Amino acid sequence: MTPFKHVCESRMLRLLSRVCGSIIEGNLKAAAAHQSICSAASLPVSVCSGLAVKPIMEAKLYRPPPEVRGMTSLDKEAFTQTISVPALRVPTGVLNKVVKSLRKATIQRPGVPRVVQDKEESCDFRLVLLDPHRVSSPSSFTEAETEALRSFSVAKELQYYELRLTYHNLKSEEVLEAVLPLGQDVTSGFSRVGHIAHMNLRDHQLPYKNLIGQVIMDKNPGVTCVVNKTNMIDSTYRNFKMEVLAGEGNMVAKVKENGVTYEFDFSHVYWNPRLSTEHQRVVQLVKRGDTVFDVFAGVGPFAVPAARSGANVLANDLNPESHRWLQHNCKLNKVEKKVRTFNLDGRAFIQGPLKQELPALLKGKATVHVVMNLPALALDFLDAFRGLLQQEPSADELLPTVHCYGFSKDDNPEADVAQRASHSLGFPLKDRCSVHFVRNVAPNKDMMCVTFTLPKEVLFSSGPEQTGLDSPEPSAEPAPKRQKCEEATEDQ
Repeated sequence: MTPFKHVCESRMLRLLSRVCGSIIEGNLKAAAAHQSICSAASLPVSVCSGLAVKPIMEAKLYRPPPEVRGMTSLDKEAFTQTISVPALRVPTGVLNKVVKSLRKATIQRPGVPRVVQDKEESCDFRLVLLDPHRVSSPSSFTEAETEALRSFSVAKELQYYELRLTYHNLKSEEVLEAVLPLGQDVTSGFSRVGHIAHMNLRDHQLPYKNLIGQVIMDKNPGVTCVVNKTNMIDSTYRNFKMEVLAGEGNMVAKVKENGVTYEFDFSHVYWNPRLSTEHQRVVQLVKRGDTVFDVFAGVGPFAVPAARSGANVLANDLNPESHRWLQHNCKLNKVEKKVRTFNLDGRAFIQGPLKQELPALLKGKATVHVVMNLPALALDFLDAFRGLLQQEPSADELLPTVHCYGFSKDDNPEADVAQRASHSLGFPLKDRCSVHFVRNVAPNKDMMCVTFTLPKEVLFSSGPEQTGLDSPEPSAEPAPKRQKCEEATEDQ
């Protein structure tokens, strides 16, 4: 596949994902509006079914009591309700076979059994509870289901069972839809970081934040702490302030990504569970014996697995807390002898340890990788490679491969990040780089990775005038608090 064709296909896939996302969001909002209209007018489903958008049938199984609307302190008992659902009386001898044959017709509800005791409390029969939106009469069964019932000698005679639904039988979105004001967005989505659920609540949801936190914790096993981000990511240390909405205040999380275990204080470092695929993609490019310079290493999602794959790693992060947990994770995964850690500004790391190690590495046969995962700023740090080395390389020397991340809001993000990388390097990368789409981080904002072999015209240049492009102003991470270079050692 040609680079041009690959770029076109990537752009088309990303465009389709945005369009499809908009369509799905529009359909969900239309369905919610339809449900609100029917509820407000006290209309039965049959009357509303003539509208263009069909209601979400599963949600109609439970109609919340009106008194829970606007609740800010969770009262679980207020959600209790009794509903009537259809059922079949089935002999116990064929019970398992019937349940398997009717798996698409039985009731599906958290904590609700599909099989209950027969009304007559007979040991020979049980009641199989059915979804009232799937089965409303004997004719509702499909041909396959009807044939199965006939073969098991089960009569298609519907009985009705009074089912008591409680808060524990409801889904998180049902609880939140019942509580938040009509017409407002309802969120039950979050990022999972170990035992922590991380949410980004909108302003209209903040009056209900503690209730939302409790619901998320109740409905997601293993979540014992729910937090809400209260400000933007700090550009200095890549962390953000958060408040605990529910549960314990323990922020030390333990996560497993691509077979590697990490531990860190989520309140003081950066971690994004949505980047696991990207971490794996880059690490798979690294071979045993290669050297990896991780300029903005965080707690080690590139550095640790690269070391486990047999690479020699020099990993750096400006944040003292990230540096501490990076060392901890190296020990945790038994790669501390393969990783040298640094607590420097990114530019100082490139012009210090990387510059010192690179001449000897270029004389070897192994590949040198430079990973720069600070998408808000990393492209601006590429100028640190200008004239980094003085001696011209020999013809057989392998130049470093750079993987640099950046955000783009441009209509053509591939071209945008390539152009910005070229500008920072002072050397055109056209037809000399590949650009990988990582993920869409916000509407019209993409995270991209530009990969290229560091041009010898840049690495060995004596100044920007040799590259043919204007020199940008040098960038630096904001005010490093300390500088330290040391082997990964025991945490204090």
